[in-house]
Amino acid sequence: MESSPSVAAARGDKNGEEENGSNSMRTAESMLRLLPMSLCIVSLVLMLTNSQSSDDFGLLSYSDLGAFRYLVQASGVCAGYSLLSALVSALPRPSTMSRAWTFFLLDQVFMYVLLVAGAVSTEVVYLAYKGDAAITWSGACGSLGKFCHKATASLAITFAVVLCYAVLSLVSSYRLFSRYDAPIGYTNKGIDMSAVFRT
Repeated sequence: MESSPSVAAARGDKNGEEENGSNSMRTAESMLRLLPMSLCIVSLVLMLTNSQSSDDFGLLSYSDLGAFRYLVQASGVCAGYSLLSALVSALPRPSTMSRAWTFFLLDQVFMYVLLVAGAVSTEVVYLAYKGDAAITWSGACGSLGKFCHKATASLAITFAVVLCYAVLSLVSSYRLFSRYDAPIGYTNKGIDMSAVFRT
């Protein structure tokens, strides 16, 4: 039995709308994945160029502090992942279950990697401003103000990237778990509950 032209046209319109919606969602997700890449690069450049000399502490660079080295490495790896994931999500290919799981897991991993790097570096910056002078390098920011300001700016950008990854994690988790059916409701019809609890 042949379908009428109006039914075929309606199906074509529906398929076209779904394709347009899919394309717009794909574009939006790709742009959202490019945002943390640009922020990671800015944070990376700020920290890589962060060095200053003073009479009290000599020449201090980001590479002298392990927390800042870790922050640089995490920012570089996350910038690469953001670019790669944006390219993959922009490809007009049907999303598979393995792809959805990969995005979900990697988004979670990189969010926590950046969160840990930011938390450790925040502790170092806090000690530089507020630490005990007898046991830490407290007061360093008085002599190395430019160094501390750059480190603080890099940290602020890093936490903005963490927020971006939190949003991406929500998107990837929605894409993954929306593929699964809702759990079947349990009913106790036909079961005599008084017999179950009878002693």
